[in-house]
Amino acid sequence: MELWTILGDVVLLLSASLLLGGVFSRFGQSPMVGYLLAGMALGGPGSLHVVGSEREIEAIAELGVALLLFSLGLEFSIERLKKLGAKPLWGGIAQVAMTMLLAFAGATLCGLGPKESTAFGAMVALSSTAVVLRILSERGEIDMPHGRNSLGVLLTQDMAVVPLALLMTILGGEGTASDMLWNVGKLLLMASALIVGLLVLTRIAVLALGALTLHRNRELTVIFAVVTGLGAAWASHAVGISPALGAFVAGMLLGSSAFATQIRADVSPLQVVLLTLFFGAAGMVADPVWIVKNAHIVVLAVAALTVGKAFVVWLVFRALGQRNQVAAATALCLAQVGEFAFVLGSIGRSNGVVTESVYALVVSTAIVSFFLSAFLVPAAPRLCGWLSRRLPSRPETPDDAETDRPAAPDVAIIGFGPAGQIAARHLIDRKSRVVVIDLNEEGVRKARQHGFRGEIGDATQSEVLEHARVGECKAVVITVPHYKSAVTILKLIRGRAPNVRVFVRSRYELHTDDFIASGAHVVAGDEQQVGESLADHLAEWLSVHQAEDAAASNAPRT
Repeated sequence: MELWTILGDVVLLLSASLLLGGVFSRFGQSPMVGYLLAGMALGGPGSLHVVGSEREIEAIAELGVALLLFSLGLEFSIERLKKLGAKPLWGGIAQVAMTMLLAFAGATLCGLGPKESTAFGAMVALSSTAVVLRILSERGEIDMPHGRNSLGVLLTQDMAVVPLALLMTILGGEGTASDMLWNVGKLLLMASALIVGLLVLTRIAVLALGALTLHRNRELTVIFAVVTGLGAAWASHAVGISPALGAFVAGMLLGSSAFATQIRADVSPLQVVLLTLFFGAAGMVADPVWIVKNAHIVVLAVAALTVGKAFVVWLVFRALGQRNQVAAATALCLAQVGEFAFVLGSIGRSNGVVTESVYALVVSTAIVSFFLSAFLVPAAPRLCGWLSRRLPSRPETPDDAETDRPAAPDVAIIGFGPAGQIAARHLIDRKSRVVVIDLNEEGVRKARQHGFRGEIGDATQSEVLEHARVGECKAVVITVPHYKSAVTILKLIRGRAPNVRVFVRSRYELHTDDFIASGAHVVAGDEQQVGESLADHLAEWLSVHQAEDAAASNAPRT
């Protein structure tokens, strides 16, 4: 298809998503519902058929899920991933197996054959990585117990996609069990090689990036972020692994680097656009006419699968020793049918294992469950609290802790040049928690030498301030010399933390009133400080000079 035709369809879909997403957001609902409705209305079967590039847009949109996982990987370095523990991973394995078994039994009771029942179980066993992690990230709940559980299960499910795809191929008579074992072994070998390659490349890239002056070449981190995130997704797809999983690994390997915060901020706008396209493309898969005609079947299937998957997840995590409320909140997050149902269903339909009617039912169920998840996932913490007040519970364990994040900083210093270092002198020997944000790697290195937390980032981007938790600080010091950048940072901070005490450096006296109007409590002007310093030195010189003159005048003449 012609490039400009595809571009026109992308713009049209994004425009409709903007309109409908804005309407739902205005009424306090998830904009994701609007994105899905926009796709259902514009493209696919039973729609207005305004958008004709469904497959092309779907291929582009898959990168949005990869970038979402890449961003999460930046948050979850290897050290933090270890803190997830084994329970979410084992829980994911148990959930997939039990859900497939129950779905197989239900499909068999409904009259499907053994092969089609197995395929049905495989299609509905996985939850939606895009929906769940998108909502949890927006709400800042990834670090909560149910968020950590959900992340672990979803990562396990992503790893299960390829074996399930191979299973669908074997069900179609295109392979034997020995072929499957050979393919799985080859897959594991290639996955190991990919991880080693990503490890080496990310280390080399970080060293190369560190040698560059990022405060003068801001575009370098943008290019680096896109190349790394999309490159990892491409490499994973090339070796037969889920692109999202490969992107997560790449992000995780970069998560412990000093550039993680800025890379995450740089990739965020592209991620938002591609994820919006993803949900729009997901909507285009559904046939609203078919859903309406078979509404009773779709409603029963959605109810059965939602309740069944929620029960399985709850049972698994209760068996793993987690509290009632945490297990229930996790179950609510993972109760939907995921986007990989489209992929597995396409394989099954092409090789004759899945009939058109079963495929249409699974796709319709997945779309409707996406809509439900937009309301169920945000309700998970409230359910957690409701259950904790009404059900007896065992004492809290470390696994149930609200979050494994460190305590919020007390003071944030933005810009750690000479002015920032002088301002921080009184904080060095205190027990205050200090975070330093600077684009200059040398400034961040000096901050860490003083025992502060240092992050490389452009503080004019809200994602950088959010990641550094500046909104939770008691005081913020802005020493950025550039006037417009300092005002932008000040306004962003004021929007996030209206009560925080803000101290601002101003290079010129004429900007003082602007800083005060923007919300600064204290403004220290360079011109005033320079003038006072010069005056002090001049006074010192005058006193010495006057003393010398007085001594010379009082000396005896010969």
